[in-house]
Amino acid sequence: MIRFERVSVTYASAGKPALSDVTLDIDEGELVLVVGRTGSGKSTLLRTINGLVPHFSGGTLQGRVVVDGRDTRLFRPRDLADAVGFVGQDPLAGFVTDRVEDELAYGMESLSLPPQVMRKRVEETLDVLGLADLRQRALADLSGGQRQRVAIGSVLTMHPRVLVLDEPTSALDPQASEEVLATLQRLVHDLGLTVVIAEHRLERVVQYADRVVYLPGAGGRVVSGTPRDMMRVSELTPPVVELGLWAGWAPLPLSVREARRAAGGLRARLTENGSPRKPASDVGTACTRVEELVVSYSGVPALRGVDLVTRHGQVTALMGRNGAGKSSLLAAMVGLVPVSSGRVEVEGIAPNSVRPAELMRRVGLVPQEPADLLYADTVSGECEQADRDAGAASGSCRHLFSALAPGVPDEVHPRDLSEGQRLSLVLAVVMNSGPAQLLLDEPTRGLDYTAKRRLVTAIRALASTGHAIVLATHDVELVAEVADRVVVLADGEVVADGPTAEVVVASPAFAPQVAKVLAPGPWLTVADVVTAAGAAS
Repeated sequence: MIRFERVSVTYASAGKPALSDVTLDIDEGELVLVVGRTGSGKSTLLRTINGLVPHFSGGTLQGRVVVDGRDTRLFRPRDLADAVGFVGQDPLAGFVTDRVEDELAYGMESLSLPPQVMRKRVEETLDVLGLADLRQRALADLSGGQRQRVAIGSVLTMHPRVLVLDEPTSALDPQASEEVLATLQRLVHDLGLTVVIAEHRLERVVQYADRVVYLPGAGGRVVSGTPRDMMRVSELTPPVVELGLWAGWAPLPLSVREARRAAGGLRARLTENGSPRKPASDVGTACTRVEELVVSYSGVPALRGVDLVTRHGQVTALMGRNGAGKSSLLAAMVGLVPVSSGRVEVEGIAPNSVRPAELMRRVGLVPQEPADLLYADTVSGECEQADRDAGAASGSCRHLFSALAPGVPDEVHPRDLSEGQRLSLVLAVVMNSGPAQLLLDEPTRGLDYTAKRRLVTAIRALASTGHAIVLATHDVELVAEVADRVVVLADGEVVADGPTAEVVVASPAFAPQVAKVLAPGPWLTVADVVTAAGAAS
């Protein structure tokens, strides 16, 4: 179905190829997972399948990619639309209409299909993806999982034989991601589609893959094999695989179910020795107080009487399904949205009552779309401006960025960075001012496990020096690694608030993989298990 024949891709401004001498065959009906570090060439690999590389991105492509018998060098993306459906990281950015039904029909209109064919395909797609009840809904009013399914549907109506998805679950809560992955499995098993996915959150996807294509990041090389084989050699592994490698389980588990079957002895050993919970971190005085906060948009409440106190030295995770009010709470804490009632105070001062230069030293927000905070033409330009704005020593921001994303040249334009590298740059810009409180909205979107570990190190360092950290995230593994406290929001209200282990272990939706494997024990991460096992021996 898809054949790469000695494919190399080099961009004009790059010193080395993004892909190098890739030879690969993907069969019809396969679900293929593309794995690699941020910037390793995953998105380039995906975009060669529908001709976005090189027709849209530029650069030089050597060799050839053949999809369903068509050489992508000779066919532009629009000419491949009936063979390849491409869904990017941000579905909302790719929508061109306002309603679900209209979006499903738009691509077929571009292909000039007869109205009766369009109507039939829209109905079929609504049924296959479980969208029939949403057909008249506005796209802007949908949840993240619903938007992702509509984005998939908008390309399915053109009856492609290949579906390519770039980070399809990166911005979704656990329930919504399960919806999307269940849909993809149905398309593979029932319709015989070939599905190619690039995804950093391997814990969500690897157990469903037929094959893994691994980009180790060494000169654009590619290695392909079964998921178990690739997880043994990959430097990027989900927690359940990391636990299996440490424990020496065979076969290597790829899912919580497989790991639980192998974990009986380990679970008993840890429980018998009464291994204690990880002690809570010491926290300091109150930083931000939120009291009876109500925030509404066009008369519709997003937050309903929320009370919250953050503390210096504490990492607080805000969790909840898409649309629960997490981003609205962060925006209110930095004064970006009007408050209908209640109050917000950062170290005793309302955030909208002080000048921006003063506010940035009290509280900093890294939004879901980090590119919104980037204005310069180069990485070095962004860092130099951040130093001037913060009154920091020259090179301070660049040092922070290099710690989060090493190896990025100064002259690169921020828009040419990967999603994870852009996020790291914005983190460095915001952290450079040394705010007393740092607010992060989906901070691991687009980050691989290595980059996530660097982020965890940075967050822990900030907390240890007295900063208050608040994360709004769907990444349960990040929460397990770094959060002292979890606050769960639902429909704009706080429904749970307590120490991380107490909240997430009791939650089927928000428990990390290790907690599910070793339930009802209190261990959340592989590091917790290793420490507990060492204490028990």
